[in-house]
Amino acid sequence: MPTPLRPFRFGVLAPLGDDVRSWLDGCRRIADQGYSTVLAPDVPGWQPSPTATLAMAAAVTPLRVGTWVTAALVRPPWVTAWEAHSLTVLTEGRFELGLGTGRPGLGEFLAERGVPVPDPVSPSTGVELLGATVDALRHLDGAAHTTPVAVAVRGPLSRALAAEVADTVTVAHAPTDRRADVARRVREVTAVRDVEVALHVPVVGDRVAAFMASVRDTDPAALRAADSLAVLPEDPVAAAEELLRRREELGASYVVIGADAADVLAPVVEMLEGR
Repeated sequence: MPTPLRPFRFGVLAPLGDDVRSWLDGCRRIADQGYSTVLAPDVPGWQPSPTATLAMAAAVTPLRVGTWVTAALVRPPWVTAWEAHSLTVLTEGRFELGLGTGRPGLGEFLAERGVPVPDPVSPSTGVELLGATVDALRHLDGAAHTTPVAVAVRGPLSRALAAEVADTVTVAHAPTDRRADVARRVREVTAVRDVEVALHVPVVGDRVAAFMASVRDTDPAALRAADSLAVLPEDPVAAAEELLRRREELGASYVVIGADAADVLAPVVEMLEGR
Protein backbone atom coordinates (compact mmCIF):
# COMPACT_ATOMS: atom_id res chain seq x y z
CA MET A 1 0.00 0.00 0.00
CA PRO A 2 1.54 3.40 -1.00
CA THR A 3 2.62 5.74 1.78
CA PRO A 4 0.21 8.71 2.01
CA LEU A 5 1.65 12.02 0.82
CA ARG A 6 2.65 14.36 3.62
CA PRO A 7 1.10 17.84 3.79
CA PHE A 8 3.22 20.75 2.61
CA ARG A 9 5.09 23.09 4.89
CA PHE A 10 7.45 25.91 4.00
CA GLY A 11 10.64 27.22 5.60
CA VAL A 12 12.67 30.35 4.93
CA LEU A 13 16.46 30.41 5.16
CA ALA A 14 17.05 33.90 6.51
CA PRO A 15 20.67 34.81 7.28
CA LEU A 16 21.06 37.75 9.64
CA GLY A 17 22.87 40.70 8.11
CA ASP A 18 23.96 43.93 9.79
CA ASP A 19 20.44 45.28 10.47
CA VAL A 20 18.95 43.29 13.33
CA ARG A 21 15.69 45.26 13.47
CA SER A 22 15.01 44.74 9.77
CA TRP A 23 15.77 41.04 10.14
CA LEU A 24 13.33 40.70 13.04
CA ASP A 25 10.68 42.58 11.04
CA GLY A 26 11.33 40.11 8.21
CA CYS A 27 10.77 37.18 10.58
CA ARG A 28 7.44 38.67 11.67
CA ARG A 29 6.42 39.13 8.03
CA ILE A 30 7.37 35.51 7.26
CA ALA A 31 5.13 34.39 10.12
CA ASP A 32 2.24 36.55 8.88
CA GLN A 33 2.59 35.05 5.39
CA GLY A 34 2.01 31.53 6.68
CA TYR A 35 5.51 30.06 6.56
CA SER A 36 6.09 27.43 9.22
CA THR A 37 9.80 27.78 9.95
CA VAL A 38 12.59 30.34 9.90
CA LEU A 39 16.05 28.86 9.43
CA ALA A 40 19.58 30.10 10.09
CA PRO A 41 22.76 28.90 8.39
CA ASP A 42 25.84 27.82 10.33
CA VAL A 43 28.73 29.55 8.62
CA PRO A 44 31.24 30.97 11.13
CA GLY A 45 32.17 34.56 10.38
CA TRP A 46 29.10 35.31 8.26
CA GLN A 47 26.65 36.12 11.03
CA PRO A 48 26.05 35.65 14.77
CA SER A 49 25.78 32.17 16.21
CA PRO A 50 22.67 30.37 14.92
CA THR A 51 21.72 29.47 18.50
CA ALA A 52 21.42 33.10 19.58
CA THR A 53 19.90 34.13 16.26
CA LEU A 54 17.14 31.54 16.42
CA ALA A 55 16.39 32.26 20.08
CA MET A 56 15.61 35.85 19.07
CA ALA A 57 13.37 34.74 16.20
CA ALA A 58 11.47 32.36 18.47
CA ALA A 59 10.99 35.12 21.04
CA VAL A 60 9.29 37.54 18.63
CA THR A 61 7.30 35.12 16.42
CA PRO A 62 5.27 31.90 16.80
CA LEU A 63 7.39 30.28 14.08
CA ARG A 64 9.30 27.06 14.38
CA VAL A 65 13.03 27.74 14.17
CA GLY A 66 15.86 25.59 12.90
CA THR A 67 19.40 25.38 11.59
CA TRP A 68 20.02 24.80 7.89
CA VAL A 69 22.34 23.19 8.57
CA THR A 70 24.59 22.89 11.62
CA ALA A 71 28.04 21.76 10.52
CA ALA A 72 29.14 18.68 12.45
CA LEU A 73 32.81 19.69 12.16
CA VAL A 74 32.43 23.01 13.97
CA ARG A 75 31.70 21.75 17.50
CA PRO A 76 32.10 18.58 19.51
CA PRO A 77 28.92 16.45 19.25
CA TRP A 78 27.92 16.99 22.87
CA VAL A 79 28.15 20.79 22.51
CA THR A 80 25.93 20.79 19.43
CA ALA A 81 23.48 18.46 21.19
CA TRP A 82 23.43 20.67 24.29
CA GLU A 83 22.68 23.81 22.26
CA ALA A 84 19.94 22.01 20.32
CA HIS A 85 18.35 20.56 23.43
CA SER A 86 18.47 23.97 25.10
CA LEU A 87 16.61 25.57 22.18
CA THR A 88 14.02 22.79 22.26
CA VAL A 89 13.37 23.50 25.93
CA LEU A 90 13.39 27.30 25.63
CA THR A 91 11.11 27.36 22.56
CA GLU A 92 8.77 24.76 24.09
CA GLY A 93 9.37 22.32 21.26
CA ARG A 94 9.62 24.70 18.30
CA PHE A 95 13.24 23.97 17.40
CA GLU A 96 14.48 21.67 14.62
CA LEU A 97 18.14 20.67 14.31
CA GLY A 98 19.44 20.53 10.76
CA LEU A 99 22.71 18.59 10.53
CA GLY A 100 25.30 18.23 7.81
CA THR A 101 29.03 17.83 7.40
CA GLY A 102 29.50 21.49 6.45
CA ARG A 103 30.19 23.57 3.39
CA PRO A 104 33.23 22.82 1.19
CA GLY A 105 36.34 24.42 2.63
CA LEU A 106 35.01 24.52 6.19
CA GLY A 107 37.86 22.37 7.53
CA GLU A 108 40.44 24.81 6.16
CA PHE A 109 38.50 27.78 7.56
CA LEU A 110 38.52 26.27 11.05
CA ALA A 111 42.16 25.19 10.90
CA GLU A 112 43.23 28.74 9.99
CA ARG A 113 41.57 29.93 13.20
CA GLY A 114 43.14 27.31 15.42
CA VAL A 115 40.01 25.20 15.80
CA PRO A 116 40.86 21.48 16.03
CA VAL A 117 39.41 19.52 13.13
CA PRO A 118 39.56 15.79 12.46
CA ASP A 119 42.60 14.75 10.43
CA PRO A 120 41.85 13.72 7.82
CA VAL A 121 38.46 15.31 7.24
CA SER A 122 36.73 12.54 5.32
CA PRO A 123 33.11 11.60 4.52
CA SER A 124 33.24 8.79 7.07
CA THR A 125 34.58 11.16 9.75
CA GLY A 126 31.78 13.64 9.09
CA VAL A 127 29.11 10.95 9.23
CA GLU A 128 30.54 9.59 12.49
CA LEU A 129 30.26 13.08 13.99
CA LEU A 130 26.67 13.38 12.75
CA GLY A 131 25.75 10.08 14.38
CA ALA A 132 27.47 10.98 17.65
CA THR A 133 25.62 14.31 17.72
CA VAL A 134 22.23 12.67 17.28
CA ASP A 135 23.05 10.09 19.97
CA ALA A 136 24.01 12.85 22.42
CA LEU A 137 20.87 14.83 21.60
CA ARG A 138 18.57 11.86 22.16
CA HIS A 139 20.28 11.27 25.52
CA LEU A 140 19.79 14.91 26.58
CA ASP A 141 16.19 15.03 25.33
CA GLY A 142 15.29 11.91 27.27
CA ALA A 143 11.62 11.03 27.49
CA ALA A 144 10.45 14.60 28.06
CA HIS A 145 11.51 16.11 24.72
CA THR A 146 11.94 15.13 21.10
CA THR A 147 14.04 17.46 18.97
CA PRO A 148 13.30 16.82 15.26
CA VAL A 149 16.49 16.20 13.29
CA ALA A 150 16.92 16.99 9.59
CA VAL A 151 19.97 15.41 7.96
CA ALA A 152 21.50 16.71 4.74
CA VAL A 153 22.72 13.74 2.71
CA ARG A 154 24.52 13.01 -0.52
CA GLY A 155 26.86 10.02 -0.29
CA PRO A 156 25.90 6.47 0.70
CA LEU A 157 27.21 6.78 4.26
CA SER A 158 25.10 9.84 5.08
CA ARG A 159 22.06 8.30 3.39
CA ALA A 160 22.39 5.18 5.54
CA LEU A 161 22.66 7.30 8.69
CA ALA A 162 19.62 9.40 7.73
CA ALA A 163 17.58 6.26 7.16
CA GLU A 164 18.38 5.28 10.73
CA VAL A 165 18.08 8.53 12.72
CA ALA A 166 16.51 11.39 10.72
CA ASP A 167 13.02 12.84 11.00
CA THR A 168 13.61 14.85 7.82
CA VAL A 169 16.05 14.21 5.00
CA THR A 170 17.26 16.70 2.40
CA VAL A 171 19.45 15.61 -0.49
CA ALA A 172 22.38 17.99 -0.90
CA HIS A 173 22.16 18.01 -4.69
CA ALA A 174 24.15 20.09 -7.12
CA PRO A 175 21.97 22.54 -9.04
CA THR A 176 22.47 20.57 -12.26
CA ASP A 177 21.87 17.08 -10.81
CA ARG A 178 19.33 15.05 -12.75
CA ARG A 179 15.96 14.52 -11.07
CA ALA A 180 16.24 10.77 -11.49
CA ASP A 181 19.51 10.72 -9.52
CA VAL A 182 18.06 12.82 -6.71
CA ALA A 183 14.95 10.62 -6.60
CA ARG A 184 17.11 7.50 -6.34
CA ARG A 185 19.01 8.92 -3.36
CA VAL A 186 15.76 9.90 -1.67
CA ARG A 187 14.24 6.46 -2.21
CA GLU A 188 17.27 4.79 -0.61
CA VAL A 189 16.29 6.55 2.61
CA THR A 190 12.50 6.43 2.44
CA ALA A 191 12.52 2.72 1.51
CA VAL A 192 14.00 2.03 4.94
CA ARG A 193 11.78 4.34 6.97
CA ASP A 194 9.04 6.89 6.33
CA VAL A 195 10.71 10.28 6.80
CA GLU A 196 9.82 13.79 5.70
CA VAL A 197 11.60 14.83 2.49
CA ALA A 198 12.79 18.43 2.17
CA LEU A 199 13.99 20.37 -0.85
CA HIS A 200 16.12 23.51 -0.69
CA VAL A 201 15.23 25.76 -3.64
CA PRO A 202 17.73 28.64 -3.86
CA VAL A 203 16.45 30.14 -7.15
CA VAL A 204 12.95 31.50 -7.76
CA GLY A 205 12.40 33.05 -11.17
CA ASP A 206 15.57 35.06 -11.72
CA ARG A 207 16.22 35.56 -8.01
CA VAL A 208 19.21 33.71 -6.55
CA ALA A 209 19.16 33.55 -2.74
CA ALA A 210 21.90 35.73 -1.29
CA PHE A 211 23.16 32.80 0.76
CA MET A 212 23.82 30.84 -2.46
CA ALA A 213 24.95 33.67 -4.73
CA SER A 214 28.60 32.57 -4.59
CA VAL A 215 27.78 28.99 -5.59
CA ARG A 216 28.55 28.12 -9.19
CA ASP A 217 25.88 26.67 -11.49
CA THR A 218 23.10 28.88 -10.18
CA ASP A 219 22.32 30.65 -13.45
CA PRO A 220 18.50 30.79 -13.52
CA ALA A 221 18.14 30.29 -17.28
CA ALA A 222 20.47 27.27 -17.29
CA LEU A 223 18.65 25.72 -14.34
CA ARG A 224 15.28 26.12 -16.06
CA ALA A 225 16.65 24.55 -19.23
CA ALA A 226 17.91 21.57 -17.20
CA ASP A 227 14.56 21.17 -15.38
CA SER A 228 16.57 21.51 -12.16
CA LEU A 229 15.15 21.00 -8.68
CA ALA A 230 17.09 24.09 -7.60
CA VAL A 231 14.68 26.50 -9.31
CA LEU A 232 10.98 27.34 -9.13
CA PRO A 233 8.97 29.58 -11.46
CA GLU A 234 8.10 33.02 -10.15
CA ASP A 235 4.47 32.70 -11.21
CA PRO A 236 2.58 31.39 -8.13
CA VAL A 237 0.28 29.04 -10.03
CA ALA A 238 3.16 27.52 -11.99
CA ALA A 239 5.23 27.22 -8.81
CA ALA A 240 2.40 25.46 -6.99
CA GLU A 241 1.93 23.02 -9.87
CA GLU A 242 5.65 22.27 -9.90
CA LEU A 243 5.72 21.62 -6.16
CA LEU A 244 2.78 19.25 -6.48
CA ARG A 245 4.77 17.45 -9.18
CA ARG A 246 7.82 17.19 -6.93
CA ARG A 247 5.79 15.82 -4.07
CA GLU A 248 4.33 13.17 -6.38
CA GLU A 249 7.74 12.23 -7.84
CA LEU A 250 10.00 12.58 -4.78
CA GLY A 251 7.68 12.72 -1.79
CA ALA A 252 9.07 16.22 -1.11
CA SER A 253 6.68 18.11 1.16
CA TYR A 254 8.97 20.49 3.07
CA VAL A 255 10.13 23.36 0.86
CA VAL A 256 12.98 25.64 1.96
CA ILE A 257 13.54 28.90 0.08
CA GLY A 258 15.74 31.95 0.55
CA ALA A 259 14.42 35.03 2.32
CA ASP A 260 14.80 36.99 -0.93
CA ALA A 261 11.89 35.02 -2.42
CA ALA A 262 9.58 34.90 0.60
CA ASP A 263 7.29 37.67 -0.63
CA VAL A 264 7.16 36.22 -4.15
CA LEU A 265 6.13 32.75 -3.00
CA ALA A 266 3.76 33.87 -0.24
CA PRO A 267 0.72 33.16 -2.51
CA VAL A 268 2.04 29.61 -3.03
CA VAL A 269 2.25 29.12 0.73
CA GLU A 270 -1.36 30.28 1.03
CA MET A 271 -2.40 27.76 -1.66
CA LEU A 272 -0.44 24.73 -0.45
CA GLU A 273 0.50 25.03 3.24
CA GLY A 274 -1.01 22.06 5.06
CA ARG A 275 -2.53 20.48 1.92
